[in-house]
Amino acid sequence: MTEKQHIMIKGVKEGLLFLLDDQCTFEALLAELQYKLEKTHQQLLTGPLVHIHVKLGARSATDEQKEQIAAIIRSQGNLMISSIESDTPSAQASAGPNNLQIITSIIRSGQTLTHDGDLLLIGDVNPGGTLLCTGDIYVMGALRGMAHAGMNGRHDAVIATSLMRPTQLRIADVVSRPPEEWISGDAAMEFAYLEEGQMQIDKLSQLFRIRHNPITFKGV
Repeated sequence: MTEKQHIMIKGVKEGLLFLLDDQCTFEALLAELQYKLEKTHQQLLTGPLVHIHVKLGARSATDEQKEQIAAIIRSQGNLMISSIESDTPSAQASAGPNNLQIITSIIRSGQTLTHDGDLLLIGDVNPGGTLLCTGDIYVMGALRGMAHAGMNGRHDAVIATSLMRPTQLRIADVVSRPPEEWISGDAAMEFAYLEEGQMQIDKLSQLFRIRHNPITFKGV
């Protein structure tokens, strides 16, 4: 490909960072992504699992477009999506109670579920599994993997689960302390939230103290 390159790939501590041009057409972006992974980056597709972080710049991508990007990356060897993020304010504003996704599934080791908005997962997240959301995360099951809520900077996001045993929690840019320092061991449903920039855990029955308008289930 001799024309202008629209995708830059950089190595970072967490894996690889894909920087996508926000000025070209989306179709051109997909074509170049497919080309780079199939023709010019075969050396990345061998060896251990590689975590991929995708930056969309100022492009406001729909859920369907993000899934198209993710599908191309997931189809190549050992590449695993860790995040797909946009810098646009509109992307952050779209995350909220009206953009709730309900999924019945088990997230197994090596699998990543990404959603723009609030997520309700009916099932478990196994060790090595990852949930990434711009909004709240609710797990009706055991959370034993990694969960990142408020990916686009929402410090008011929460992570709630029937059994809180994660390898790591993240809300916005705040990363939880090692689990043994703060997991209560209580069998009750719990949620994680930020208070003065610190990760806190409380029983789910206390969610009303910080969230007067929790997610609503329409048509269920």
